[in-house]
Amino acid sequence: MKKTLLAAVSAAAVLLAGCSDKEVASVSLGLFTFKDIKLESFVDPQVPGITCHVAYINSPLQLSDPSNSAVTCVQTGEITPEMIAGIDHSSDGEVVFKKSQSVFFKTLRIRRIFDMKHQTLVYLGYSTKIANGSFKHSLSSVPLWGTKAYKPEGYQQQK
Repeated sequence: MKKTLLAAVSAAAVLLAGCSDKEVASVSLGLFTFKDIKLESFVDPQVPGITCHVAYINSPLQLSDPSNSAVTCVQTGEITPEMIAGIDHSSDGEVVFKKSQSVFFKTLRIRRIFDMKHQTLVYLGYSTKIANGSFKHSLSSVPLWGTKAYKPEGYQQQK
């Protein structure tokens, strides 16, 4: 009886540990596996007119989750010139999302990069550890076309 109760409490703890206020969905990968595809959403902290959804595999009974992930970002609100002026304009961009995937320093990161020439925000999702011979990554773009922040090529601000 005690072993059954302990097993039930342990299973509930594992399931609740994966819950997040940003979690949109958790899709089981099968009846005989504890692996799930987790779907989370986040709003870009400096460009709140953009919402991103990240899908990744979660396997709570293993020391490391698989490196596969996907990211997609869409405009869900206003994007202003002030927001774009406040972001990192370097070619490396900046990390806007991080999720630990291992006790061995593997992290899923989403980095925002501003493609000034094409007036597009690019969101690059990647794992910080090599898996199956390559670094896993995914990509999503949000054009500024149609927003107040759009500045066509050759645009120069008047003084």
